[in-house]
Amino acid sequence: MRTLLITGPGGSGRTTLAAATALAATRAGERTLLLSGDRTDTLGAVLGVATGPVPVEVREGLTAWRPDATAGFRDDLAGFQERASSVLDLLGAARLDPEEVTPLPGAEELTLLRALRDAALSERHDLLVVDLPPTPQALALLALPEELRRYLRRLLPPERQAARALRPVLGRLAGVPMPSEWLYETTARWDLELAAVEAVITDRKTVVRLVAEPGPAGADAVRDAALGLALRGLRPEHLIANRVLPDAPADSWLAGPVAQQRKTLEEWRETYDVVEVAHPGRDPRGLDDLDALVVPGAPETFSGVEWPVADRLAEDGVLVWHVPLPGAIRDELDLIRRGDELVVAAGQFRRIVPLPSALRRCTVAGAALRDGELRVRFAPDPDLWPQTP
Repeated sequence: MRTLLITGPGGSGRTTLAAATALAATRAGERTLLLSGDRTDTLGAVLGVATGPVPVEVREGLTAWRPDATAGFRDDLAGFQERASSVLDLLGAARLDPEEVTPLPGAEELTLLRALRDAALSERHDLLVVDLPPTPQALALLALPEELRRYLRRLLPPERQAARALRPVLGRLAGVPMPSEWLYETTARWDLELAAVEAVITDRKTVVRLVAEPGPAGADAVRDAALGLALRGLRPEHLIANRVLPDAPADSWLAGPVAQQRKTLEEWRETYDVVEVAHPGRDPRGLDDLDALVVPGAPETFSGVEWPVADRLAEDGVLVWHVPLPGAIRDELDLIRRGDELVVAAGQFRRIVPLPSALRRCTVAGAALRDGELRVRFAPDPDLWPQTP
């Protein structure tokens, strides 16, 4: 199954174009699922068909689904209370009833990720189109599985579970109770679910499509989005320039906005594969309006983003890790080596990435930003690097 993730700044029309893209794929004969995580039914307003926690058929071959974060959070909390019943009873804690449970911040994101995983693993559709939240929230959402898995591994390392039979003895020696079996089992289950979501996001058949309205604000949003995606090892497959105005006479009040759009479009074409969608003159509503929008279909070819390690040992005595970071500013870059990980901060974005195996036996010898690419130099550590006779 192919997955198309669509995002853009707030108010850019990303939900409308996600729906139009799904319809275009359906017309091409692809069984398509359109997934949205919005709390309100913005998607249903665009389609002209109410959407919700039960998938609804919009048209033959097209299904829309907007999962319910409240129900998912309620089920998770009920399961947690059941597994932790002995601890809660010992503490004298009062159980929460299902009807008093409301989702906490982050529940909607986790619900959308779970739905993304379930939909991608299903064999009922050829294409999954995901209407992601606005770009800042979308970038945080795409980073969540990797970051949560790292937290789990640090807080409850899997190797500690191997000493299962020794935990009572270790608890007496340490003077504190050891984590119970259910905690490790729950952690392992969470890690497995997060790994499945992460696999979908990083799969070579998953692509990201950006939607923005050409202009100064849209240009700033696209620049930030491209940098945030690059740090996650992703790049936009298409940049959809939405609501492009027609040419206007020089004495028209539209002349200024049109010139502004044309300037931004020229700049975008130097870097991105830009597709223009004309301004329809009104907010599209219903299938007929969406069918009238000319949008690119689902991609047939895919190209992943590589972070290659170049062997420059013979020439310069170093290995060079090439990290594409388009739009990065030198003064806003920061690197910190932390054991077998590298902390990369670029502007408002930050990621902790494990080092490739060869680089773990090296020390950082320097870094440079050239042509939108961060090049980190690593020198072999004599104490760890195999010596040639």
